[in-house]
Amino acid sequence: MKQRLAGLVQALKVPDIRRRIMFVFWIFALYVVCAHVPLPGADVEALKRWFQRGTGLGDILDTFAGGSLRRFSVLALGVMPYINSSIIFQLLVMVIPSLEKLSKEEDGPKKIAQWTKYWTIPLSALQAAGMIGLFTGIGAFKGGVGVRLFDIAMMMSGTMFLMWLGELISEKGIGQGISLIIFVGIMTSLPGQIAQTIMLMRSGEIGFANILLLLAIFVATIYFIVLVQQAQRKIPVQYAKRIRGGKIYGGGSSFLPLKVNQAGVIPIIFAISVAMFPATIAQVMLTPSISQMLAKIGLSDEVIHNAVNSIQQYTNPGSTPFATLLYFILVVVFTYFYTAVTFNPEQIAENLQKNGGAIPGIRPGERTRDYLDRILYRITLAGAVFLGVIACMQFYVGRVTGVSTFTLVGGTSLLIVVGVALDTMQQIEAQLLMRHMRGFLV
Repeated sequence: MKQRLAGLVQALKVPDIRRRIMFVFWIFALYVVCAHVPLPGADVEALKRWFQRGTGLGDILDTFAGGSLRRFSVLALGVMPYINSSIIFQLLVMVIPSLEKLSKEEDGPKKIAQWTKYWTIPLSALQAAGMIGLFTGIGAFKGGVGVRLFDIAMMMSGTMFLMWLGELISEKGIGQGISLIIFVGIMTSLPGQIAQTIMLMRSGEIGFANILLLLAIFVATIYFIVLVQQAQRKIPVQYAKRIRGGKIYGGGSSFLPLKVNQAGVIPIIFAISVAMFPATIAQVMLTPSISQMLAKIGLSDEVIHNAVNSIQQYTNPGSTPFATLLYFILVVVFTYFYTAVTFNPEQIAENLQKNGGAIPGIRPGERTRDYLDRILYRITLAGAVFLGVIACMQFYVGRVTGVSTFTLVGGTSLLIVVGVALDTMQQIEAQLLMRHMRGFLV
């Protein structure tokens, strides 16, 4: 620990790295200020009472948005519409040959990234309308049509603003911009959660034993997160010697690291976006204009509300065992999906063969590809199950410990915080190594 702190101090002494880190903190400060800019039309106290009853995905989204959803601020949507758009285009790249071909071209990824941003606009409008419909249905929004349109436009602007901040962090700061935006959203809600927990403990509603159990789960979860995030399967690689111009090149041995959790925290974020999407669409049915249109075709308000409640019940993790199991399956599926997108065994096998490398006992080419694919499938299963368990912990830790005010222990939020922190530390480490300095992770 002392060595890592010394390495961090060393990083802060480098002007360029210090400037990048300070830039990230300035962005964080700007985020916090904007997260407290309220929108008209909402009954904030009614929203707080609704969240206190426990709202499943609503709690997750509010945590990611730094409490902006609970406050109904301009950043209430967070970056979830952008994530939804990213999911759509990654799926399209896999199923549409022309998009797959475009993604392999030199400027292809930039074009796809641009289209992803464009599609974020209508998705954010749809999600904002669904959110207002939800709040209207629970009696927490009383604005007219003009106020609704204004709030939708402002929430769309807030999402685009966060995307821009994320790009600035990636370009001028340190770390992955969108991940750090989610990170700061989670961390900004932490002081309020701690204060609420302390108040409940002083009032006697929470016992000391509950806090100890919560702390034990908190420490154990961090330990296993770091353990799995850093775990990897090392595949030995032997390089053949080559003679060029009378000189011998190559030779020696190395290894190919395959991480147990190759996908990081992205599958959980994807699963949250997909799980909330049906409920968001359903909430649009509660808006007065849509309700009037449905009434003209013979659907009463009671039928509409029953349909919306059923969709929420079967898609809202933690509400029913079926919904939680569905969420767990989504996390596992997206873990395999994202791993397949980011790691290509065929390309790795080709690169090894071109550079004279081979896995001992495995023939180069197709056999190497099949071997890597088989190993990756096995270790990804462990990573996928781990992510699924972590994702579902959020809905049950509060019930087990009796402390529902400290959601960071729940699993998903903690995984994102630890994962983003490790990734940012590794990027700072890379900046130090580029300057021939000793890092703090080695």
